[in-house]
Amino acid sequence: MRMSRFNIVSLVFGIAFLYLPILIVVTYSFNASKLVTVWGGFSTQWYRALLSNAPLIDAAWVSLRVALASALGATIIGTMAALALRRHRRFMGRGLFAFMLFAPLVLPEIMTGLSLLLLFVALDWDRGYWTVTLAHMAFTTSFVALVVDARLADLDPSCEEAARDLGATAFSAFRRVTLPMISPAVAAGFLLAFTLSLDDLVIASFTSGPGATTLPMRLYGQMRLGVTPEINAASTVLIVGVTLLVIVASRLTRRHRQA
Repeated sequence: MRMSRFNIVSLVFGIAFLYLPILIVVTYSFNASKLVTVWGGFSTQWYRALLSNAPLIDAAWVSLRVALASALGATIIGTMAALALRRHRRFMGRGLFAFMLFAPLVLPEIMTGLSLLLLFVALDWDRGYWTVTLAHMAFTTSFVALVVDARLADLDPSCEEAARDLGATAFSAFRRVTLPMISPAVAAGFLLAFTLSLDDLVIASFTSGPGATTLPMRLYGQMRLGVTPEINAASTVLIVGVTLLVIVASRLTRRHRQA
Protein backbone atom coordinates (compact mmCIF):
# COMPACT_ATOMS: atom_id res chain seq x y z
CA MET A 1 0.00 0.00 0.00
CA ARG A 2 1.50 3.31 -1.12
CA MET A 3 1.53 6.26 1.23
CA SER A 4 -0.38 9.35 0.20
CA ARG A 5 1.30 12.70 -0.17
CA PHE A 6 -0.46 13.95 2.97
CA ASN A 7 0.89 11.03 5.01
CA ILE A 8 4.42 11.60 3.71
CA VAL A 9 4.28 15.32 4.56
CA SER A 10 2.86 14.55 8.02
CA LEU A 11 5.60 11.99 8.64
CA VAL A 12 8.35 14.42 7.59
CA PHE A 13 7.00 17.22 9.79
CA GLY A 14 6.56 14.82 12.72
CA ILE A 15 10.12 13.54 12.49
CA ALA A 16 11.45 17.08 12.07
CA PHE A 17 9.51 18.26 15.12
CA LEU A 18 10.93 15.46 17.24
CA TYR A 19 14.53 15.29 16.07
CA LEU A 20 15.42 18.68 14.60
CA PRO A 21 16.04 20.26 18.05
CA ILE A 22 18.31 17.35 18.94
CA LEU A 23 20.19 17.75 15.67
CA ILE A 24 20.67 21.46 16.39
CA VAL A 25 22.11 20.73 19.83
CA VAL A 26 24.53 18.17 18.38
CA THR A 27 25.57 20.49 15.54
CA TYR A 28 26.27 23.50 17.76
CA SER A 29 28.26 21.37 20.19
CA PHE A 30 30.98 21.53 17.51
CA ASN A 31 30.71 25.31 17.21
CA ALA A 32 34.00 27.18 17.64
CA SER A 33 32.20 30.33 18.77
CA LYS A 34 31.13 30.94 22.38
CA LEU A 35 27.82 32.27 21.07
CA VAL A 36 25.47 29.34 20.60
CA THR A 37 23.44 31.18 17.94
CA VAL A 38 26.42 32.17 15.80
CA TRP A 39 28.36 29.55 13.85
CA GLY A 40 32.08 30.20 14.15
CA GLY A 41 33.45 27.11 12.45
CA PHE A 42 33.97 23.47 13.34
CA SER A 43 35.78 22.72 16.59
CA THR A 44 35.94 20.05 19.27
CA GLN A 45 37.22 22.40 21.96
CA TRP A 46 34.05 22.14 24.03
CA TYR A 47 34.43 18.39 24.32
CA ARG A 48 37.98 18.92 25.57
CA ALA A 49 36.63 21.51 28.00
CA LEU A 50 34.30 18.89 29.47
CA LEU A 51 37.30 16.93 30.74
CA SER A 52 38.35 19.88 32.90
CA ASN A 53 34.83 20.67 34.16
CA ALA A 54 34.89 19.02 37.58
CA PRO A 55 31.22 19.67 38.52
CA LEU A 56 29.97 18.04 35.31
CA ILE A 57 32.35 15.09 35.68
CA ASP A 58 31.23 14.53 39.27
CA ALA A 59 27.57 14.77 38.24
CA ALA A 60 28.14 12.27 35.42
CA TRP A 61 29.81 9.85 37.83
CA VAL A 62 26.86 10.16 40.24
CA SER A 63 24.40 9.52 37.40
CA LEU A 64 26.30 6.41 36.28
CA ARG A 65 26.44 4.97 39.79
CA VAL A 66 22.76 5.69 40.43
CA ALA A 67 21.72 4.27 37.06
CA LEU A 68 23.76 1.11 37.50
CA ALA A 69 22.57 0.38 41.04
CA SER A 70 18.93 1.24 40.40
CA ALA A 71 18.83 -0.71 37.12
CA LEU A 72 20.30 -3.78 38.82
CA GLY A 73 17.76 -3.63 41.64
CA ALA A 74 14.88 -2.91 39.28
CA THR A 75 15.88 -5.84 37.06
CA ILE A 76 15.86 -8.29 39.96
CA ILE A 77 12.58 -7.05 41.45
CA GLY A 78 10.87 -6.57 38.09
CA THR A 79 11.81 -10.06 36.90
CA MET A 80 10.53 -11.62 40.13
CA ALA A 81 7.30 -9.62 39.89
CA ALA A 82 6.74 -10.67 36.28
CA LEU A 83 7.31 -14.31 37.23
CA ALA A 84 4.79 -14.01 40.06
CA LEU A 85 2.14 -12.58 37.74
CA ARG A 86 2.76 -15.04 34.91
CA ARG A 87 3.40 -18.25 36.86
CA HIS A 88 0.80 -17.73 39.60
CA ARG A 89 -2.36 -16.54 37.94
CA ARG A 90 -4.57 -16.99 41.00
CA PHE A 91 -3.58 -15.59 44.35
CA MET A 92 -5.20 -13.19 46.76
CA GLY A 93 -4.59 -9.57 45.76
CA ARG A 94 -3.24 -10.36 42.28
CA GLY A 95 -5.22 -7.56 40.65
CA LEU A 96 -4.08 -5.03 43.23
CA PHE A 97 -0.50 -6.23 42.90
CA ALA A 98 -0.58 -5.87 39.11
CA PHE A 99 -2.12 -2.41 39.39
CA MET A 100 0.50 -1.21 41.85
CA LEU A 101 3.29 -2.75 39.78
CA PHE A 102 2.35 -1.02 36.53
CA ALA A 103 0.97 2.23 37.99
CA PRO A 104 4.29 4.14 37.54
CA LEU A 105 3.92 3.61 33.78
CA VAL A 106 0.98 6.01 33.63
CA LEU A 107 1.55 8.24 36.66
CA PRO A 108 3.17 11.64 35.99
CA GLU A 109 6.77 11.70 37.16
CA ILE A 110 6.10 14.75 39.31
CA MET A 111 3.57 12.74 41.33
CA THR A 112 6.01 9.86 41.71
CA GLY A 113 8.79 12.21 42.79
CA LEU A 114 6.59 14.08 45.27
CA SER A 115 5.22 10.89 46.83
CA LEU A 116 8.73 9.46 47.25
CA LEU A 117 9.92 12.73 48.75
CA LEU A 118 7.11 12.62 51.33
CA LEU A 119 8.00 9.00 52.08
CA PHE A 120 11.65 9.80 52.73
CA VAL A 121 10.68 12.78 54.88
CA ALA A 122 8.28 10.61 56.90
CA LEU A 123 11.03 8.03 57.40
CA ASP A 124 13.46 10.81 58.36
CA TRP A 125 16.00 9.70 55.77
CA ASP A 126 18.68 12.12 54.68
CA ARG A 127 18.28 12.69 50.97
CA GLY A 128 21.31 11.78 48.90
CA TYR A 129 22.69 9.00 46.73
CA TRP A 130 20.63 6.17 48.20
CA THR A 131 17.31 8.01 48.12
CA VAL A 132 17.81 8.83 44.43
CA THR A 133 18.77 5.21 43.76
CA LEU A 134 15.70 3.84 45.56
CA ALA A 135 13.46 6.35 43.80
CA HIS A 136 14.77 5.37 40.37
CA MET A 137 14.46 1.71 41.30
CA ALA A 138 10.81 2.19 42.21
CA PHE A 139 10.22 4.12 39.00
CA THR A 140 11.91 1.69 36.58
CA THR A 141 10.81 -1.63 38.10
CA SER A 142 7.49 -1.50 36.24
CA PHE A 143 9.27 -1.08 32.90
CA VAL A 144 11.44 -4.14 33.55
CA ALA A 145 8.41 -6.15 34.63
CA LEU A 146 6.54 -5.17 31.46
CA VAL A 147 9.40 -6.29 29.19
CA VAL A 148 9.98 -9.58 31.02
CA ASP A 149 6.25 -10.31 31.27
CA ALA A 150 5.90 -9.93 27.50
CA ARG A 151 8.60 -12.58 27.02
CA LEU A 152 7.10 -14.92 29.61
CA ALA A 153 3.76 -14.71 27.83
CA ASP A 154 5.32 -16.42 24.77
CA LEU A 155 7.35 -18.92 26.78
CA ASP A 156 6.29 -22.54 26.91
CA PRO A 157 6.11 -23.52 30.60
CA SER A 158 6.42 -27.22 29.75
CA CYS A 159 10.23 -26.92 29.63
CA GLU A 160 10.39 -25.80 33.23
CA GLU A 161 7.79 -28.39 34.22
CA ALA A 162 9.90 -31.10 32.59
CA ALA A 163 12.91 -29.99 34.62
CA ARG A 164 10.82 -30.19 37.79
CA ASP A 165 9.65 -33.69 36.84
CA LEU A 166 13.29 -34.73 36.48
CA GLY A 167 13.98 -33.71 40.07
CA ALA A 168 15.15 -30.13 39.77
CA THR A 169 14.13 -27.70 42.48
CA ALA A 170 12.09 -24.62 41.63
CA PHE A 171 15.13 -22.37 41.84
CA SER A 172 17.32 -24.77 39.85
CA ALA A 173 14.69 -25.06 37.11
CA PHE A 174 14.42 -21.32 36.92
CA ARG A 175 18.20 -20.81 36.86
CA ARG A 176 18.97 -23.51 34.28
CA VAL A 177 15.87 -23.41 32.06
CA THR A 178 13.74 -20.31 32.40
CA LEU A 179 16.41 -17.67 32.97
CA PRO A 180 18.48 -18.56 29.86
CA MET A 181 15.31 -18.40 27.76
CA ILE A 182 14.27 -14.99 29.05
CA SER A 183 17.79 -13.56 29.42
CA PRO A 184 17.51 -11.25 26.37
CA ALA A 185 14.35 -9.74 27.82
CA VAL A 186 16.03 -9.36 31.21
CA ALA A 187 19.02 -7.68 29.56
CA ALA A 188 16.71 -5.39 27.57
CA GLY A 189 14.86 -4.49 30.76
CA PHE A 190 18.13 -3.69 32.50
CA LEU A 191 19.27 -1.43 29.66
CA LEU A 192 15.88 0.29 29.58
CA ALA A 193 15.96 0.89 33.34
CA PHE A 194 19.54 2.15 33.09
CA THR A 195 18.55 4.57 30.31
CA LEU A 196 15.50 5.90 32.16
CA SER A 197 17.54 6.47 35.31
CA LEU A 198 20.37 8.14 33.44
CA ASP A 199 17.95 10.50 31.69
CA ASP A 200 15.68 11.35 34.64
CA LEU A 201 15.43 14.90 35.94
CA VAL A 202 12.07 15.25 37.70
CA ILE A 203 12.26 12.39 40.21
CA ALA A 204 15.94 13.06 40.96
CA SER A 205 15.13 16.72 41.66
CA PHE A 206 12.68 15.70 44.38
CA THR A 207 14.76 12.98 46.02
CA SER A 208 18.36 14.17 45.72
CA GLY A 209 20.40 15.95 48.33
CA PRO A 210 23.89 17.31 48.94
CA GLY A 211 26.51 15.39 47.00
CA ALA A 212 23.91 13.60 44.84
CA THR A 213 23.47 16.00 41.92
CA THR A 214 22.93 14.01 38.75
CA LEU A 215 24.05 15.07 35.30
CA PRO A 216 20.57 16.13 34.07
CA MET A 217 20.17 18.24 37.21
CA ARG A 218 23.57 19.86 36.69
CA LEU A 219 22.82 20.61 33.04
CA TYR A 220 19.42 22.06 33.88
CA GLY A 221 20.92 24.26 36.59
CA GLN A 222 23.54 25.64 34.22
CA MET A 223 21.01 26.19 31.43
CA ARG A 224 19.02 28.50 33.67
CA LEU A 225 22.02 30.83 33.56
CA GLY A 226 22.30 30.52 29.78
CA VAL A 227 23.07 27.88 27.21
CA THR A 228 26.76 27.49 26.36
CA PRO A 229 28.49 25.28 23.77
CA GLU A 230 29.91 23.25 26.64
CA ILE A 231 26.38 22.36 27.73
CA ASN A 232 25.61 21.39 24.14
CA ALA A 233 28.63 19.08 24.18
CA ALA A 234 27.58 17.45 27.46
CA SER A 235 24.03 17.06 26.16
CA THR A 236 25.35 15.45 22.99
CA VAL A 237 27.35 12.91 24.99
CA LEU A 238 24.22 12.10 27.01
CA ILE A 239 22.09 11.82 23.87
CA VAL A 240 24.55 9.48 22.18
CA GLY A 241 24.86 7.30 25.28
CA VAL A 242 21.10 6.98 25.75
CA THR A 243 20.57 6.32 22.03
CA LEU A 244 23.12 3.51 22.00
CA LEU A 245 21.52 1.87 25.03
CA VAL A 246 18.05 2.06 23.47
CA ILE A 247 19.36 0.57 20.22
CA VAL A 248 21.04 -2.30 22.06
CA ALA A 249 17.89 -3.00 24.09
CA SER A 250 15.73 -2.96 20.94
CA ARG A 251 18.07 -5.32 19.09
CA LEU A 252 18.16 -7.76 21.99
CA THR A 253 14.37 -7.82 22.17
CA ARG A 254 13.95 -8.16 18.40
CA ARG A 255 16.58 -10.90 18.10
CA HIS A 256 14.94 -12.93 20.84
CA ARG A 257 11.49 -12.56 19.28
CA GLN A 258 12.83 -13.74 15.94
CA ALA A 259 14.51 -16.70 17.58
